[in-house]
Amino acid sequence: MLITLCYLYLWARWGPRSAALVRSTVRRLHRSRCSFTFCARQPHPEERVCLRIGGKVFCTGEAQFLDDLNRWSGLLVSPFIHPEKLLPAEHIAFVTESISAHTENLQKGPDSSKEIVKWSDFCSPLAYKAGEPFKLIAEASVDNFSSLGIAFLEDRLQMENGMVPHRIVSVHLEESALKELAQEAPSVKEKSTDMDAVTPAGKSGLGRAEEDKCKLEEERGHEERGGGEHHHLHLSSCQECLQLESSTIESVKFASAENIPELPDDCSSRREEKEHECLQKGIKRINLAGKPPNILIYLGSEAAKGRFEQVKSVLRECIDADSYTVYQLHQEQVLRDPWVENSLLLLIATEEPIPEGIHRQFMKFLSKGGKILGLSSSFTFGGVQIKRKNKLRRVVHELVVSKKDSTEVKLNLLVSGCVFEEGMKGDGSRVKVLSRLNNAAEDTVIVHLTHGSSGGEAILSQAHLELDSNSMDVQTEEDFNLLKMSNSKRYEVLREILTCLGLSCELSEIPELTPIYLLSPDEEIHLAFLKWLEGNVDAEGLRASSKVSLKFVSSCESKVEVTPSLVPVITEMESFSSEHFSLKTYQQHLQTKKLGKILLFTEVTTTTMNLLDGLMFELPEEMGLIAVAVRQTQGKGRGGNVWLSPMGCALSTLHLSIPLHSNLGQRIPFIQHLVSLAVVEAVRSIPGYEDIELRVKWPNDIYYSDLMKIGGVLVNSTLIETTFHILIGFGFNVNNSNPTICINDLIAKLNREEGTELKPLSADCLIARTVTVLERLIEVFQEKGPNGVLPQYYKYWVHSGKQVRLRSEEGALAWIVGVDDYGYLQVHQEGKGVESVHPDGNSFDMLRNLIVPKH
Repeated sequence: MLITLCYLYLWARWGPRSAALVRSTVRRLHRSRCSFTFCARQPHPEERVCLRIGGKVFCTGEAQFLDDLNRWSGLLVSPFIHPEKLLPAEHIAFVTESISAHTENLQKGPDSSKEIVKWSDFCSPLAYKAGEPFKLIAEASVDNFSSLGIAFLEDRLQMENGMVPHRIVSVHLEESALKELAQEAPSVKEKSTDMDAVTPAGKSGLGRAEEDKCKLEEERGHEERGGGEHHHLHLSSCQECLQLESSTIESVKFASAENIPELPDDCSSRREEKEHECLQKGIKRINLAGKPPNILIYLGSEAAKGRFEQVKSVLRECIDADSYTVYQLHQEQVLRDPWVENSLLLLIATEEPIPEGIHRQFMKFLSKGGKILGLSSSFTFGGVQIKRKNKLRRVVHELVVSKKDSTEVKLNLLVSGCVFEEGMKGDGSRVKVLSRLNNAAEDTVIVHLTHGSSGGEAILSQAHLELDSNSMDVQTEEDFNLLKMSNSKRYEVLREILTCLGLSCELSEIPELTPIYLLSPDEEIHLAFLKWLEGNVDAEGLRASSKVSLKFVSSCESKVEVTPSLVPVITEMESFSSEHFSLKTYQQHLQTKKLGKILLFTEVTTTTMNLLDGLMFELPEEMGLIAVAVRQTQGKGRGGNVWLSPMGCALSTLHLSIPLHSNLGQRIPFIQHLVSLAVVEAVRSIPGYEDIELRVKWPNDIYYSDLMKIGGVLVNSTLIETTFHILIGFGFNVNNSNPTICINDLIAKLNREEGTELKPLSADCLIARTVTVLERLIEVFQEKGPNGVLPQYYKYWVHSGKQVRLRSEEGALAWIVGVDDYGYLQVHQEGKGVESVHPDGNSFDMLRNLIVPKH
């Protein structure tokens, strides 16, 4: 009783310090045999109250152990839990109990006037048990657990399932329970894309929940509410709580305003920011509404599998793919299967009228806290009406979208031909306009609606956020270009909408680095390289370098850890296979004398620019080195920029040796122009592909027309005696439409416009063709100088007849004349004649038509 009075005294005098008290208590005792409870009831006699706020208390008690999880349904295994070891000491496992809003006359959730804390933002769910109360086992860092407890005490904690949090109690998970949990938790990779995987035939997911609930009621029939709620919790002594009580009484005895440290007014917000950073680094967020992490896509009676794959693919680009599974919800399953209890988000992507029974089921999903995203669908509710405007159907139009941070985004999208009526009936406070068309009528095309008291909400859009420029509905080149230029903004808006609906759209984890394979399209050169290698590595097969050291091993069975500074190189070609790169395709398209003959291939590396550093200075010239990767984690661009390297890019670094006293050796800046030209020629020299609108931009970019960048070139040169050793890094988008555009997009566009059937191209083919064209261009340049290649360069460059401003938007006007003998851009300024612009000191801003100095 005395300790309770002491804490009440502290709260009355220094209320804001209650959060600090909770944190310090949890930090101090979390390693001991002790449990922490936040609850909305009177504490048990054996529990010691540390803090009381209103009708809620924070107390400590004897440790509670959870060693039997066979009645719990496992969720995704947390990254912190490994079957072979216990929970790390700096994390706390706990059970959260929540009850329906109508239980015990509870009519509302958290206090909306305060800053809301979402439960799933601060922990990783592990398992759940259906029933009343609904129980969730989760884990969190020590500070994040404290944050949840503080939010609970202050009526700021929100559960995603719309239920009201009733009790949070820390538990100790036994090793046997962890192993059981790891075995029970579903694996994302193993999940089917069939709805039957969610609800097995003969025994629905709802049936499992009801069965659990019945067992729960049988077990608890003789127990008091709030008493023996955890059937498998075991108790032991907690001496440190007694020490806490004694020390706290002593602290209060001598407490004064002078010896209690002052906390800044913004302490709470700063701590929340720090915790959020910790969360980003330490806990993989899984948004959970008390249900399995399933996303359903409803397409009405549209049975075309291509439509489902199209919507699913766009969704996968936005969400954390490791946290959710995506299924199709067929029309006949809506009324038959218990998906309402087993789904986080329903995505409706059909223009068909929604049958009345199906509409009622969708509303039931909302009333239970579900989230709905409508993409040009006829679904609506709450008095919001849809009005058809045929002149807008399948038209690309500019939208103005209001973001959460009060900023606006303008982008072009296909619109459905329907808008939401302005005179919306019903409770206007529950409807929020998110986007309007940028036209005279300012038609409303995206709205946000809420429903019920359990957190149900929907965002309905009459703009096709799921369709890109490759849609069959895109008829003109102007529309294609408008959509492509808005593509990155389309994903930005879609991610914001999904985040608003409670999903995690955080970037996926950085992929793990992989070993390198030593490959060659020429077996004789491969053997010659291995022979050279024998005398140029140490006894352990190591070739050291200041950037990346290479350790050559005979087979993939050699266990060498891959790190950013040390990578194993597997020399046996027979064991090589990759779904992203075909050595046979590379061999068919590589027609060179020297370049690209020795290939270092890896799935994932930091940057290919570092892989050749330890080999290039001593390797015989006829063994032309090239490094190829599928993904880069630290791709490099010109001027220290970062080069984005998503799946689908052609990523490569090539080594060249150029004599100083040669045509090209005297004009090294020309190399980047030759490589850019080689990439364009690699595509446009293929019969049938001549009209693909791929062009070069000075000094080192590959563009789609003059609209969007599709690739780039980076050149590093080192002069040793009379030889330039040059590393050429080049990357271009082959099969990745996001974030801008790719070569296969342009091929698909040409097929639609011309009725052709050109096949998509692959990275392995285009890398080999680029190296082949480059070797030929270098030979011509060495023989004839700049005039041997400039006519071909001008054929594809984007600057012909362009007028630009120099240095600033108010700078002098000048006409682009061409490229001089050293690769510098020539511009003609009236009254001053022709001036050369150095590529290393200037940049060409295509969007503003400026040549500006680089800083």
